[in-house]
Amino acid sequence: MKIKRPNKIVEGVKILDTSSEGLAVARVDEMVVFVEGAVPGDICTINIYRVKKKFGEAKVLKLEQPSPDRIPAVCKHFGTCGGCKWQHLSYEAQLRFKQKTVFDALTRLAKVDFPEMMPILASANEYRYRNKLEFTFSAKKWLTEEEIKSGENFGNRNALGFHIPGLFDKILDIEECHLQQDPSNQIRNAVRDFALKNDLSFMLIKEKEGFLRNLIIRTTSIGEVMVILSCFREEKENREALLNHLKDTFPQITSLLYIINPKGNETFNDLDVHCFHGRDHIFEEMEGLRFKIGPKSFYQTNSEQAYTLYKVARDFAGLTGNENVYDLYTGTGTIACFVARQAKKVVGVEYVEASIADAKVNAALNNLNNTDFYAGDMKNVLTKEFIEKHGKPDVIITDPPRAGMDEKVVQVICEAAPEKVVYVSCNPATQARDLAAMDHMYKVTRVQAVDMFPQTHHVENVVLLEKRK
Repeated sequence: MKIKRPNKIVEGVKILDTSSEGLAVARVDEMVVFVEGAVPGDICTINIYRVKKKFGEAKVLKLEQPSPDRIPAVCKHFGTCGGCKWQHLSYEAQLRFKQKTVFDALTRLAKVDFPEMMPILASANEYRYRNKLEFTFSAKKWLTEEEIKSGENFGNRNALGFHIPGLFDKILDIEECHLQQDPSNQIRNAVRDFALKNDLSFMLIKEKEGFLRNLIIRTTSIGEVMVILSCFREEKENREALLNHLKDTFPQITSLLYIINPKGNETFNDLDVHCFHGRDHIFEEMEGLRFKIGPKSFYQTNSEQAYTLYKVARDFAGLTGNENVYDLYTGTGTIACFVARQAKKVVGVEYVEASIADAKVNAALNNLNNTDFYAGDMKNVLTKEFIEKHGKPDVIITDPPRAGMDEKVVQVICEAAPEKVVYVSCNPATQARDLAAMDHMYKVTRVQAVDMFPQTHHVENVVLLEKRK
């Protein structure tokens, strides 16, 4: 039987695997089906609600036999919220499938030779590991099926929480998020309660109306807290009342900032950030190093596991103190500073100018006089002339965004011909593409996956490339 029409109910379907995007995978007759709400090993009745050329999409209607890897979800918002989609999968199984994701990318996409992978490095904390969360205000609260069935009149639709997947204007009101340490939940709920009590208007993104837009909470392992309130328009009296309420209620807030963002999108790299109370930055510490984090700075969102990741990268680099190291996509210079004490010189390159400013401060804070940092588009900065000026790299450490490295960057790396390239990636698929492009000159000699994001399908992977003899 071939399934040609959607809304087909199929019983006794066994879930076989997960996809690279974390979706459960089944096979119904000749068709691959991605199933929402299932985990590998489940046997269930599914509704195939959409059929495309090469695959179908389905939802679980009935769980006939649960997988041995299935566990109860911790969060009450699970299944509606777009985050933490693997909460119903045991952590041991999560690690197993993440390791498999990396293996599949190297074998099926990169198609390069590589040694036996080392076991994935688990996160010490399965929850409460994130140091940054961003919440959105909306006057169009998403109603759950339970709320709709209740028949209650929801006249007030104001919400502060996370976007519903695929719906930029609908927000799920969050009572408790298990991803960030306290006082994150208390701050968010206090902001919402104050706003509701004082009739502050929540954002209507389609209509471009409203006052309150976003709330960002950042924390560090040494107890520092940054809160950023983003407003669509200036309402000075209301803004100051809310910020003063936060200042008085949460004296542990280190940095209380605000932004006026009238743009059509939520980004604020091009906007002024105003300091209402405290410092305009917070600090993180790692192995005796101190890092400044501003409101526009990138920092790995799992501080504790970032230390694990950086130790792997440094170990792969095998520095002796005599090497000229390039740290590409350096961010706020965390990896550059982390390896500088074992290198002769470290050159960091990053697109975001504010991050480079922080990187220079971080180097100065830690008395690292052997670092240089440069801002600009990587493919424009990393040129033959740049390498001639700053010296041929012995080791390149690269930690690009999910899109991977630009083809020109890969080409310049090969032309620079360092003895080693340490490639840190948050996307095994684009990493595999880049490894394939470098295979003529470099061989993969070590592979180490690191779990930075429990309860999600995301995985970091570190690969050591050594120049072929």
